[in-house]
Parts: sequence; C-alpha cells; structure tokens
Amino acid sequence: MSPAKTAGAPPAAAEPATLSGIPIKREYGPEDLAGRDLAAEIGRPGQFPFTRGLKGSGYRVSPWTMRMFAGHKTAKDTNERFKYLLAHGETGLSTAFDLPTLMGLDSDDPKALGEVGREGVAVDSLADMEVLFSGIELAKVSTSMTINLPAPVIFAMYLAVAKKQGVPFKRIRGTCQTDILKEYIAQNEYLYPPEPSMRLVLDLIEYCVKEVPRFYPISISGYHIREAGADAVQELAFTLGDGRDYVERLVRRGLAVDDFASQLSFFFDVHNDFFEEIAKLRAARSIWAKLMRDEFGAKKPISWMLPMHCQTAGVSLTAQQPLNNLARVAFQAMAGVLGGTQSLHTNSFDEALALPTDAAVMLALRTQQILALETGVTDTPDPFGGSYYLETLTAEVERRATALMRRIKEHGGVVPALEKGFFHREIAETAYRHETELSAGRRRIVGVNLHAGEHVSPPILKIDRAVEKGQVASLKRLRRERDGARVEACLTRLREAARGSENLLPPILEAVEAYATVGEVTIALKDVFGEYPVFGG
Repeated sequence: MSPAKTAGAPPAAAEPATLSGIPIKREYGPEDLAGRDLAAEIGRPGQFPFTRGLKGSGYRVSPWTMRMFAGHKTAKDTNERFKYLLAHGETGLSTAFDLPTLMGLDSDDPKALGEVGREGVAVDSLADMEVLFSGIELAKVSTSMTINLPAPVIFAMYLAVAKKQGVPFKRIRGTCQTDILKEYIAQNEYLYPPEPSMRLVLDLIEYCVKEVPRFYPISISGYHIREAGADAVQELAFTLGDGRDYVERLVRRGLAVDDFASQLSFFFDVHNDFFEEIAKLRAARSIWAKLMRDEFGAKKPISWMLPMHCQTAGVSLTAQQPLNNLARVAFQAMAGVLGGTQSLHTNSFDEALALPTDAAVMLALRTQQILALETGVTDTPDPFGGSYYLETLTAEVERRATALMRRIKEHGGVVPALEKGFFHREIAETAYRHETELSAGRRRIVGVNLHAGEHVSPPILKIDRAVEKGQVASLKRLRRERDGARVEACLTRLREAARGSENLLPPILEAVEAYATVGEVTIALKDVFGEYPVFGG
C-alpha cells in the first residue's frame, strides 16, 4: 500500500516534455542523427527545403521587419500611434481593429455598444481610413491589417486611400490577414457560411495576383489557433492544412500555382518553449516547401518558400506580476528570430490588463531593436543548425504535424473536418490538458502558481466612453453628407454580383469609394450569402 501524500507536498516531477508533449531525453548526441544525411535533408540557408531559412544571408543584410500591433480609440488616435512608432524605429505598420469592425459591424450598431475603439481602432468607412493614414505615404510603408470577415472591405478602403494619394496599386506593400478558415477553427469572427466566405478570400487573392502583385493578400494564421489552446504541433498542422486548402481551391479556379504561391504568407505564435518554437518554425518551412513542390508541382523556388510573420504569445502574458512579461517577450522574440521569421511583433508587458500604453509599446519595440543590434543573433543564419537536440526536435515536430495533416485529409479536407467538429475537439482536449497540468503544478508559471507575490498593477490605458459617442456622431454625419443614392446603387450592384460568379473586389471597391460603410457592405453580402451559426450553437 503506497504511503499517503503529505498535505501541501509538491507534485511528483514529471518526465520532461515540450509543451506539445514530445518527450525530451536527458542528453542528445551523434546517435540521434545516425542514419540521417543532414546536409541533404535540411540543406543550407536559402536552399530547398528552407529548413534553415529563406535567405542565405539571413539577417546580415537587413533584420526582420519590426511591426508593433497598433490600434485604439479612433482613426486619429491610431494615426498618432503609427507616427510615434515610425519615429522611434518601427519598420512596418500593423493595424489592430476593434471588435465591431472585426465583426463587420458599424459603430452605431446595437451589437457594437460598449466595444467601439476598445481593443483596436474603429473603422466604419473610407473617411476613417483616410484619417488613419493621413500623413503616411503608402508608397513608402508596408502595412499589415489584421482583419478577416470584412477583409475585402477594409482592403478596398486601403486601395481607395492609395488612389487618393496617387500611389499605383503595383507599388503597395503589406499584408491582409483574410484567413477565414482559422476563424471557424478558433476565433469565431465569421458571419457567412464557409463556402461564400471562401469565395471572398479567393476573390481577394486573385485580385491581388493580377492588380497588387507586391501585396500579401492572405496571412494564413496559426497564431489564433495557438491562442485558443492548441499546442505547437496542432498550430503547425492546422495552419498548413488551411494553406493547402486555399492552394487547392485556387488551382481549381484555374490559377497556375506559380502565379500566386509567392503571395501567400503565414502567421505564427511564438510561445514559451524556446527550442520547440524554433523547431516549429524550421519544420513549417520544410513541410510547406515539400508540399508545394511535390504535391502541387510548383516549379519556381520562390513558390516553395514560406514567408512568415511571428508574434510573441499573448496567451502567455500574466496579469500577475506583469513586469515578468518583459522577460517572456524577450526570449519568445529571440526564438522567433532564431527560427527565421521575416517579420516580428513583440507584445507589450501590460497587454494582459489592457491595450498597451505608449511606454509599454516603446519597451516592446526596444526589445526587438536590442535583439537585432546588440546580441549578435543576426550575424549568421540558423546558428542552431546541426544541433543534435534541435535537429531531432525539428524532425519530430515535422513528423507529428505531417501525420495530423493526413488526418485532416482523411476527414475530406478542412471544411468537412470543421463540420464534424474535429478541430474544436482537438484544441479543447489540448487546452484542458494544459489547464489540468497548471492546476496540478506540473506546468509552472512564475508569479502565478510559483513564486506568487503581491500583485501591483501598472498604469493602464483607459478608453473613455466619449470615444464611442464621438465615433457614432461622425458616422451619422457621414451618412447625412454623402450621396445616399450613389451608395444604394453600389450596394445593389454588389448584391447582383454576389448572386453571380464575378470577382467581388471591384464592386466592393466601388461601394467603399462611395463611402458605403463596413456594416452596409457586410449586410448587402449577407442578404445573398446568408448567415452561419456559431459552432455548437
């Protein structure tokens, strides 16, 4: 009979494993790479399968693009934050929209009450977009826009601003997230059924391939999947599975894979398990390169490449002892860099409490700058390449993720798997396991279930209710002053186009140039496409 546990005794130590449950041996050596031709398997930096990075020069010529996710209150407030960050060394803009905008709602919609400008910038119409980028030359800046359900509408507004600035579409650089599949999997910011939603995504990609060739029309996102509770292997498999689905559909549309592949980009979370996250990013490039070359027959090396943006893990930030987050963000950022990201956002230490203050954003940006300029990590690409441990871990992450991607195919693809609840079950089980380990003390978080102490909250950014009132007043004024008949004609034309099969970007652009609002365009499309219930609802 086993002895009774002593009250308050620490839990028995578990065998070490990554956050994905991959067992970690005490020691790694040559025997772990025995039988592997590592030179042929991972190549050199800049060579297929790009495990070691997309460019042979790594970051020696120039570091990654430094983007700070910015958006709060009104377009005017966010414009000021953009200029503040650019003045202090940010090299690319990253736009956060508020919840109503993300859901395709106008600020005066009853469902938007209390949310306007709270978690990002409120954008109702082209008038807001004009203010958002006032004094910022779109020909000289790369802009990322984190938007999905109304992505074609917001992107059309960005194009309209470029036209007003006299910037040719062929000079516009940046990224629109547009990844609706991960909304059904994890974030739930969707409205239409999957098939018409996918039509909008594919229309936007096809339009950009022809008209906006330097812009990434989609950022296939694992970030939100990870934040919903997935582990690193699931994040990788589900993200690349989504990517495969988009490619398959674009090919069925008649697009040649080499004509669009280079305009696909990806977005990953960088979490706390330092080596597993590096391995995940390396494995992502390897899996994608083989998929594009061997399954889809892409001929151009650029079509085999997986360009990525990374963001440090928001879900890892703690409200308890928030200054600890500065350390978390720093080592997560370093993992992203050592994993070979092309673009990086570092979270601010106070984001578990509220939108970040200027001071917190500055520290997050300085973290990237110190990493790039003071640590030596930019001196050589893939410095861990050939490591007994990291190469073994990379291969295991790739093996497990590839197996999980096969399971998605066995379900008939992403949409059938969604309808069967596959992704939700997988993520829920992983999230439950994580919480169980946390409660039992097998997973430790400093300041939360270990070394907990007095909680001192730093000054936080507060959004006054006057922001919402002002935004609603501006919207009502816009509706009074615009050409209402022109707006209605554009929306009617959009509904007619939606009933057919033509690309919807041109009529959406026409509507937003008439100052139709995000909500009005969304509703016009809902009139044709219908509404999809929330999973489990």
